[in-house]
Amino acid sequence: MTRNVVVIGSGLGGLAAAAVAAARGHKVTLFDKNPWLGGKAAVLHLEAPDGSRFRFDMGPTILTVPRVLRRIYAEAGREQRDELPLIRLDPQWRCFFEDGSRVDLLENVDAMAAEMDRFAPGRGMGEGYRAFQRIAHHLHGVSERFFFWKPVEGISDTLNWKRNFTPDTMRDVMSLRMGQTVAKVIRGKVPDERLAQMLDHFCQYVGSSPYLAPAVLCSIGDMQAAEGVWYPKGGTRAVAEGLANLAASLGADLRPGVEVTGLDIEDGEVKGVIAGGERIAADAVISNMDAIRTYGELVAGPVGQAYQKKGFEPACSGVVLYLGLNRRYDHLAHHCFVFSRDAEEEFDAIYKKGEPAPDPTAYLAATSCTDDTTAPPGGEALYVLVHTPYLRPHHDWSKMFAPYRRKILDKLKRTAGMEDIEERIVVESALTPVDIHERYKVLNGAIYGLASHGAFTGAFKPGNRSKNIKGLYLCGGSAHPGPGMPMVMMSGWIAADAMDRDAGGRGMSEAADLAGRREADLPRAAAE
Repeated sequence: MTRNVVVIGSGLGGLAAAAVAAARGHKVTLFDKNPWLGGKAAVLHLEAPDGSRFRFDMGPTILTVPRVLRRIYAEAGREQRDELPLIRLDPQWRCFFEDGSRVDLLENVDAMAAEMDRFAPGRGMGEGYRAFQRIAHHLHGVSERFFFWKPVEGISDTLNWKRNFTPDTMRDVMSLRMGQTVAKVIRGKVPDERLAQMLDHFCQYVGSSPYLAPAVLCSIGDMQAAEGVWYPKGGTRAVAEGLANLAASLGADLRPGVEVTGLDIEDGEVKGVIAGGERIAADAVISNMDAIRTYGELVAGPVGQAYQKKGFEPACSGVVLYLGLNRRYDHLAHHCFVFSRDAEEEFDAIYKKGEPAPDPTAYLAATSCTDDTTAPPGGEALYVLVHTPYLRPHHDWSKMFAPYRRKILDKLKRTAGMEDIEERIVVESALTPVDIHERYKVLNGAIYGLASHGAFTGAFKPGNRSKNIKGLYLCGGSAHPGPGMPMVMMSGWIAADAMDRDAGGRGMSEAADLAGRREADLPRAAAE
């Protein structure tokens, strides 16, 4: 049965949902309050006084698990590799530490283990890393079986205790290491503090502290080692443009610059939306707006109030510097982490005290080494992200930004060999947590939706199919399965798939099913 579907928000989750719903034959209308499509996956062009131009991806910059994109394109009978080519990056990151040491994170597990033994000789770090990756691989498989590709809000949504009470299932449940954190698992296998800090930052895809995040998130390590890190040709902005073009080609009506301010709900069921002051009828609504703000501002009433009392915590926010450099640094890789002097001190400040870290970790994207269209010849469009707490009432970033910018640049000078960075900057711009909050309608300026904190249930987010409002579905970083480019797009697929199944739709094609599977899970013939 064809439904009239309204999608609220055009982040990567919303665009994925629009494309999948349209591919399944539904009539889709998408609204976004901003004049561009793509949400945080926006683009920034800066021009220096001498006329040289720089292009920056404003939001997400690291793409992993490309099979999510493959499945979305396969829903429409298309090949992602033909329409959205990707470039594999290896080394995946370059890491700079306070003591002056450096190490690259390599894709191949054995090569990385050998590199760890070279970096910290005689301590068994290589074998420890292999052991960590074995755990990560298993947890990835458990996640694939029980959490991914389905609408989940809690353990009861993914496990039927009567039907699933088998020895294999119970082994999987026990292997989730409930009660352990990411940091504990990592340091149990790779105790070198520098290498542990490098592995901690798999957690930064979800904007959470490894000291508070559940062990199941170690699975990100296998996702990255097994499936790679990728740069979309044209930048991560190309992903948003590709999904928008895909949805539009399938008949979706994409309307940027129109804000949805309310839902029309009758007897607990969605009947339409209020968009641009006009009521638009809808059989189903997929909200890519922050899940908590969707309930609080669009659903409102007792249901919205009850959801806001559930105690979900925003993930971290951040300060982003967009620096146009007249000369690039040849010692930088495409992705770099410039690590803090003390991981525990940093995460404690951001996630427990709610204050910017005294010595922060900086993430850098130096894209010109892969894509020479982002900067003039010899120059660099340098993206610098430092995580900060989500907005607190006493934070005044109009006063905090300038001194924190100085702290960030001092960190790059001291730890990353960029002593003359200020002399190389010819143009710059920035985002603060306040800017992020206002641009993207996120919760308290949180970049990654909701924090994945809690050693037992921290991986759970608001479900993709509302249990309170019939016909309402959720996607994006604050909905299941959480933040990060592949998970956000997966959430859009899940929301559209749940809507389609509820409507008695045709479901997923065999081609789409195969396109989204891990290589380890493919039938032998398909894998070959």
